[in-house]
Amino acid sequence: MADLLGGKGANLAEMTRMGLPVPPGFTITTKACQHFLKTGAIPQTLEVEIEQALKNLENELGKKFGDPASPLLVSVRSGAKFSMPGMMETVLNVGITPEVARSLAEQTGNPIFAWDSYRRFIDMYGRIVCNIDPEDFHRIEDRIFSSQGVSTLQELNVESLQLLAQSLVKEIEVQTGEEFPADPRQQLMRSVKAVFHSWNSERAQLYRRRERISSDLGTAVNIQSMVFGNLSDNSGTGVAFTRNPATGENGSYGDYLDR
Repeated sequence: MADLLGGKGANLAEMTRMGLPVPPGFTITTKACQHFLKTGAIPQTLEVEIEQALKNLENELGKKFGDPASPLLVSVRSGAKFSMPGMMETVLNVGITPEVARSLAEQTGNPIFAWDSYRRFIDMYGRIVCNIDPEDFHRIEDRIFSSQGVSTLQELNVESLQLLAQSLVKEIEVQTGEEFPADPRQQLMRSVKAVFHSWNSERAQLYRRRERISSDLGTAVNIQSMVFGNLSDNSGTGVAFTRNPATGENGSYGDYLDR
């Protein structure tokens, strides 16, 4: 069902059907994207359908989207029929707010993780949803690095991460002329629209022309519960294969980046 669910959504559905431990979630179909690109508006029923899918996800996980007491955070990822690596957009940690970050810090005993997760969301939301130039964010980071005498994000303490997140929010508000949305559902819908928009980004169009991929397919949007790569020393991110992609030999193969 890659035409409807995109390659990623179809594969996630198949892995779920096989019983593999895939983070629970749901997929918005390519038809919704096609409608959005033609009309400039999401289908009338989509927001209601997303709300129902969120409730199902909350019930499955025993968490609540936007609720600091038991927060559910999700990723919003593109997924076209044909693989287009790096050409479209992803927003992580959707549903996090300062209140949720404080709760995560208490629940995990890891405030660095909690506030870095909030900082990552603000950074991605600003660049992808609000079209903030990454260089504007880099200048803010450099200023805080200099004031703290550090050179990387990993060296920032909790207070510096909070200051960085607040500074990024302020920059977004100055450039957009709007208050940063505090409602996680508003953040989610805007993230979905941004992923739809990314189908027609300049780099995505150039890639499709080079690879001879039709421009009217649209992208699905995969919304999944977050699994964190920066939570602890046992956390990381990576990719795994059931065979060696260079030789085709069966067996475990992959690479990863720890936190």
